[in-house]
Amino acid sequence: QVRLVESGGGVVQAGESLRLSCAASGRTFSTYAMGWFRQAPGKEREFVAASSWSGDSTYYADSVKGRFTISRDAAKNTVYLQMNSLKPEDTAVYYCAAESSRAVLAGRLPLTEWEYAYWGQGTQVTVSS
Repeated sequence: QVRLVESGGGVVQAGESLRLSCAASGRTFSTYAMGWFRQAPGKEREFVAASSWSGDSTYYADSVKGRFTISRDAAKNTVYLQMNSLKPEDTAVYYCAAESSRAVLAGRLPLTEWEYAYWGQGTQVTVSS
């Protein structure tokens, strides 16, 4: 079992930055691929970014590419989402997710929500124009 707790959300103006954190506890953090998803009001949850278990491979949704960066600190059992040049359309509840499987350990990078077994409770990000 892995417990995930997000933090760092808030209200910012367009063009500003935020850094979300996701602290993991439980089993070995370093064997888990980590992902960030978001859900805006009235919309389905969507993929934002993912990091392989080693951190060597990352992937981003087109809508955030070049503005958001996912990173992980194994010593702190924490994954981060640095969000720059925020836009009003980035407003959503942001969730982190974790998955560890043979495929993940072999290098597969999960990009869909049904590939992740563990989820945090979410943190609200609001970007005003």
